[in-house]
Amino acid sequence: MISFYIKGDINKTNKFLQSLKIFTLAESLGGVESLIESPALMTHGSVPPAHRKLLGIDDNFVRVSTGIENIEDLLDDLKQALSKI
Repeated sequence: MISFYIKGDINKTNKFLQSLKIFTLAESLGGVESLIESPALMTHGSVPPAHRKLLGIDDNFVRVSTGIENIEDLLDDLKQALSKI
């Protein structure tokens, strides 16, 4: 599992997530397939923004759980989605 921050706001984060083709958008990060989520939009969406910030969950925070797909395919998917924001 890895996490990172998108340069930009929640709209850019959402656009990045929607642009992915291999990664599946999911709140559960356990499985054999590669999964991705934005805690601010998903698992912690009901937590007030100020409290999320205290927890280190900014609007541009992304969590990734890589699966068994080919690593080059995963990297290419991330690159193409990043190029759209």
